[in-house]
Amino acid sequence: MTRLDADDAVATESAVDCPGPRTLLLETREVPLGGVRAMSVHRSLPQRDLPLVGAWCFLDRFGPQETRMRVEPHPHIGLQTVTWPYLGEVRHRDSVGSDVVVRRGALNLMTSGAGISHSEYSLGEDAAPLDALQLWVALPEARRHGAPAFEQHAVLPELELIATAGAAGAATVVLGELGGVASPATVYTPIVGAELRIAPGSTVRVPLNPDWEHALIVVSGDAEVTGEGDAVETVAVDTAHLLYLGTRRDDVVVSSGTGATLFLLGGEPFEDDVVMWWNFVGRTHEEIVEAREAWESGGERFGRVVDHGDERIPAPPMPAVRLTRRRRRL
Repeated sequence: MTRLDADDAVATESAVDCPGPRTLLLETREVPLGGVRAMSVHRSLPQRDLPLVGAWCFLDRFGPQETRMRVEPHPHIGLQTVTWPYLGEVRHRDSVGSDVVVRRGALNLMTSGAGISHSEYSLGEDAAPLDALQLWVALPEARRHGAPAFEQHAVLPELELIATAGAAGAATVVLGELGGVASPATVYTPIVGAELRIAPGSTVRVPLNPDWEHALIVVSGDAEVTGEGDAVETVAVDTAHLLYLGTRRDDVVVSSGTGATLFLLGGEPFEDDVVMWWNFVGRTHEEIVEAREAWESGGERFGRVVDHGDERIPAPPMPAVRLTRRRRRL
């Protein structure tokens, strides 16, 4: 989905030197998407001071809202799109021949490689309830120039979260690995993306890989997160913030009074510096320019989306200055 604004162009310093455990609340921001998209989203990544968490370089939530989604064909390079729905149904079509309906409980994973294009339409002609997470994973050097692909996984593994109070919780392992449970989806870096569900009045322990960095968002409900660093600290998290946890944690403890759904993302600090602009993740300004020109020229690099003609989202103009690298400051 087209989510990164032209003025969101960022690049990152390599994350390999992430400091140890951190407990930082970072505000999301509302991003209105007008025109044919006509939606508002709340963006958690990239942050000005935190461009990536592991290989995760982008996180939007579109919804909950009533809208008629019409996202016309648009391109991607250098990333995987991860769509995780909560409410509503969306038709996904792409240039590798996929034509599927995106529904609650199913992971939709599109790997752009050197270039792919896709469209997204809500079902029906009227406005309908929609709510979903849209995330991007930066592809490493070994995969980012490869062929595009798409996969949908309707059955994903579950991990029981042991309770220290109340009922046990559950985690759906959407992408990567958590607590020894692995998603069947294809990944190219050590990574985790998991939905966590906490029962009312419960406290559970969430296992983490201490070599990775992690972050949490709340999708619904109330949550308090306790982690051990230099001192034990408990932080209340709501839907307007991303909680960055840093590295060197074996676990965190999550409590909820009314019950909560959260999403955990994390992974090995990413191998490389990246440049992000519009729907592209690259390594240099020149790469981004080349991809934009390929899209605007209508060449073969991005293919044709199933059942679409010439309709497409045009690329925004390049900024008047070179895309510069913004360093991680956390």
